[in-house]
Amino acid sequence: MIYRSLGLMSGTSLDGVDGAICLTDGRRILDFEGTFFRPYSASEQAVLRNVLGRWPEDGDFLDAKKVIHSVHLEVINALPEADLIGFHGQTLNHDPGNGRSFQLGDGAALADACGKRVVWDFRSADVAAGGQGAPLAPFFHFACAKVLGAHAPIAFLNLGGVGNVTFVDPSKFRPEDDGALLAFDTGPANAPINDFLLGRTGQDFDMNGALALSGTVDTAVLEAFFRNEYFAKTPPKSLDRNDFIEIQNMVEHLSDADGAATLTAITVASVYAAQAHFKEDPARWLVCGGGRHNAAIMNGLRNRLDQNVDPVETVGFDGDMFEAQAFGFLAARVVAELPTSAIGTTGCKSPVCGGQISDPK
Repeated sequence: MIYRSLGLMSGTSLDGVDGAICLTDGRRILDFEGTFFRPYSASEQAVLRNVLGRWPEDGDFLDAKKVIHSVHLEVINALPEADLIGFHGQTLNHDPGNGRSFQLGDGAALADACGKRVVWDFRSADVAAGGQGAPLAPFFHFACAKVLGAHAPIAFLNLGGVGNVTFVDPSKFRPEDDGALLAFDTGPANAPINDFLLGRTGQDFDMNGALALSGTVDTAVLEAFFRNEYFAKTPPKSLDRNDFIEIQNMVEHLSDADGAATLTAITVASVYAAQAHFKEDPARWLVCGGGRHNAAIMNGLRNRLDQNVDPVETVGFDGDMFEAQAFGFLAARVVAELPTSAIGTTGCKSPVCGGQISDPK
């Protein structure tokens, strides 16, 4: 069965909701179709920021749910040709070490509101099977490597609030095959930079990396940060947006420009450190997420990595919609009862098909 599957993504950067249609049977990507982005207003961002870090038992989520459902519904209505919805929800907390991950949003309610089948709660089954519950885009990255007709390994790097990387061996037949994928979170990406600038300047990101490019990296902070045991830990491993919250205290004595430069350098160094876990060097790096627009980050990666580092647009993909397309693809896999994660991506004991399916009443 081929679906026009609409993936919905609201990331930890809280910029808004991406919607993108993937034409797929859950195995192959046949095409990418319409996209739509609905930014969160400042007041909506404030409501969502207020519940970050909470667990289901921690209180009232009514206002946050209203924001999430209403904005996601706007995106669904903007792309009426979709016949299947992949709804990620908004991650509020992620603690795989204790077998927990919390994405706010009710897929059943969204199905009733839009009148379409909704696949949601992608992470719970993986966590229950001993996995990290993240990252989940790697199976999509494998399909993208097949679209490209790649023969040599590719590293897909997503720089959102947190950074994550997928090493793809396209010589393998299926994404769940042994050695086909290695994926894990690299470390902090845009979230610490955005939080730092919001507190200092009221701006919620460093446009084009201009402020970081004007500053000087504090190498003492950089070295101290990389004493964190996470970077030596063998994958699988994943992070919550707030796992490195102490980073803000480490740069509080720096100027705006030097703080931005240092946080940016940490992002770059996290990616550089990640390649130590690869079984071989990738032929190239393809970058998606907001970080690819940051010249300071991209220049830093090109200076540190030995391979070409390019935004995914250079091979015809849409870097702004890549994660949304991923959840459209994953929704079709769930309906087809195909795995969405494996030991090489999340560390689950065996391949897992994760996700609830809700049909409208």
